[in-house]
Amino acid sequence: MRKLQALTKLLTPGIGVKRWLILMMIGVLLVATSLSYGMLAVIGIHLFPELHPFSEILLTVGIVLLGFDCMGVGLLRISRTLLAPYRRSREGRIIDVVYAHNRRQKGLKVVAIGGGTGLPSVLRGMKQFTSNITAIVTVADDGGSSGRLRRELGVLPPGDLRNNIAALADDESLMTHLFQYRFSNGDLGGHAFGNLFITALAGVTGSIESALIETERVLNIQGRVLPATLDDVNLVADVRLDNATRTITIQGESGITNAGGQIEHIRLQPTDVRPYSESVQAILDADLIVIGPGSLFTSILPNLLVKGIAEALRATSGHIIYVCNVAMQPGETEGFSVAEHVMALERHIGRGVFNLILANNAYPRENAGTNTHYVLPAPDHHEITQRYELRYTDLTDENRPWRHDPQKLVQAILKLGEEERLGNRVHSALTEI
Repeated sequence: MRKLQALTKLLTPGIGVKRWLILMMIGVLLVATSLSYGMLAVIGIHLFPELHPFSEILLTVGIVLLGFDCMGVGLLRISRTLLAPYRRSREGRIIDVVYAHNRRQKGLKVVAIGGGTGLPSVLRGMKQFTSNITAIVTVADDGGSSGRLRRELGVLPPGDLRNNIAALADDESLMTHLFQYRFSNGDLGGHAFGNLFITALAGVTGSIESALIETERVLNIQGRVLPATLDDVNLVADVRLDNATRTITIQGESGITNAGGQIEHIRLQPTDVRPYSESVQAILDADLIVIGPGSLFTSILPNLLVKGIAEALRATSGHIIYVCNVAMQPGETEGFSVAEHVMALERHIGRGVFNLILANNAYPRENAGTNTHYVLPAPDHHEITQRYELRYTDLTDENRPWRHDPQKLVQAILKLGEEERLGNRVHSALTEI
């Protein structure tokens, strides 16, 4: 009964299906008739004996081509009609959209770990090449809109989740702009619409996991965004203030960067938070894992300090790249070169977590302003050069040179990933000899 109702709806006048279906049926009839005529002629039965054999061949071929043309036009038109409601956010020809979709579906399995404004740079560039992207983000934020929702409603802070979901969505989509819209006054002043949306959806669906799945479906994103942990977690830092002989302990992410000193050590509270199982599995299954870019102490390390995340990175067979920031960050990495970034990571999670370091070596002054201080390369004989492969290239954004250009960054990452795969194949071949 339901199938009959569905067929009745499909054949409703004005939908634009019947005419093209009839054209396809005419095409099938023409092809079948001409092929039957040709087969009869081959066995010596001529329905039109007055026709010259060559004319019979031309007539048969012509009708076959006409039939296939009718079938092709009908199929194309029906496809456009049926797919139109599902491709409003995808501009261009159907074949181009389908080709791009299938190419991304077959792309590398990529995991990107971080948070803040750095990680979306990787996602914006990477989503053009693969849909198999998993962003793993920190949930230790306690400031701004996320902090307010966390304190008032007891939810995981949605800010970093929102930023990265938006980065994986269609940038031209009105829904994406709406998701990033921030109220300027009233009781909602300072809140991003996306934060409210995720929080409300978590209440409706009963969990943040379900809320993320539904949010990703609404925005039709290329990939998925996962928290490092589902536990309620806070950051605690030991900070040495200027000219101070001792360190002070600061609790809460928002207070750490505002302290104005040098972060010496950072940890999670509680220390035994459990990793989100889907995040761990994504790392284990990945072909390529990108750590960073992002705030070293408040975006990257909060993910890696979750027990189980660093262990999964050591266990995975995927190639792991650490992307160093382009510029120093006030309150976190002032005076840091690439070497200091890596040494800070090693102090917190040990050695052997990543294989390669990708860093910037361009320092443009145009559009940089007076507050941009670039992260400089590691000294030639620094100890990290003995433990890691370092690659330098221009990664700066032309208009905001203190940030990574998504296209430059992803092209560099994919090139390194391809070199790794080629190297593994050569190594395997040499081993077999």
